[in-house]
Amino acid sequence: MAMTEEAAAPAPPADNAKFKRVPLVAAGVIVALYGLAVMFNASAKPATEPGVTDGRLAPCPDKPNCVCSHADADDAVHAIDPLTLTGDPSDAIARLRDVIDAMPRTSVVEQSDTYLRVEFKTLLMRYVDDVECLLDADAGVIHIRSASRVGYSDLGANRKRVEAIRAAWEAAGR
Repeated sequence: MAMTEEAAAPAPPADNAKFKRVPLVAAGVIVALYGLAVMFNASAKPATEPGVTDGRLAPCPDKPNCVCSHADADDAVHAIDPLTLTGDPSDAIARLRDVIDAMPRTSVVEQSDTYLRVEFKTLLMRYVDDVECLLDADAGVIHIRSASRVGYSDLGANRKRVEAIRAAWEAAGR
């Protein structure tokens, strides 16, 4: 039996229009999820109300996304050393603000002669982390606390942030 040229030719490709839309739909879903994450984070409040109580910064919650120099020294997850105070204590918080203002994505929320509260935003997801600094001139230190507002673990981001603040503070001779 002889095949005609028509029968031997491959069939035309099936209409793949629905498959061409898959990347477009996937991109739309990703953009929508990102938007929801940003909106959720924008409305998130700090897990622990910031501020000073009885001369101390608030304790860290029972999650590994916070460090504080007021934490017990044997608490390896949350404890971090305070900043060493050098120079005149009367303008220490103002000098520390200068150091922090030079860092990206920061916004000062509250400042007094002895207290500084700053919000840091992460680059991609715009998560807000709260940083608080409390001057203890008698002890010669500035206590510091850095905490994530959302999530459980921060993969060490708050500890790294405090160490970056410390390095900048020391490099500035503060």
